[in-house]
Amino acid sequence: MSSIEKRKLKAMMADEVRFLRNWMGRPLTTGAVSPSGKALTRLMASFVDPQDTLPVIELGPGTGVVTQALLERGVAPGRIVSIEFNPEFCTLLQKRFSGVRIIEGDAYGFGTTLKGWVDGPVSAVVSSLPLFTRPPELRRKLIVEALDRMPAGRPFIQFSYALVPPVPAEAGRFTVEHTSWVVMNLPPARVWIYRKIA
Repeated sequence: MSSIEKRKLKAMMADEVRFLRNWMGRPLTTGAVSPSGKALTRLMASFVDPQDTLPVIELGPGTGVVTQALLERGVAPGRIVSIEFNPEFCTLLQKRFSGVRIIEGDAYGFGTTLKGWVDGPVSAVVSSLPLFTRPPELRRKLIVEALDRMPAGRPFIQFSYALVPPVPAEAGRFTVEHTSWVVMNLPPARVWIYRKIA
């Protein structure tokens, strides 16, 4: 094993420990015991248009596995604005991702948290939040508020381990579709994509 591979493995193990420690201390805000796997993060990033110029908002980036997938997709670092509640993760993200704007704040207060950072329309929202730990009305409020900031048809991307969507579609307002299960992820997950109707 090369020294680069050893460093990557060490960083990955450190992230696993960070996630587990934070999950044990704050299970309702961390939501998972380990970071999402490559197959899932690449799938989430695949719905983001790398050629667009509008900002991409990332909710709950954790240790940055989805952030990395967005960068690998070709999204410019200056377009990514990540909202993270956990101060330890914020510090880690700032060290790892030069050019990405990191906001320490509450993603569920979407508009308020973004005020002064991003005040216009956005291209996409990519969420790793544990939505099912929140009441249905709060989940809906977040998704509606985010979709209101996007042109019709742009994606709100959310992964979940559940069989049902975090928020059902609303006729005339927004649609929801899902991918197949990503069985390479532990536990298996799928991606839900919300889009505002014109």
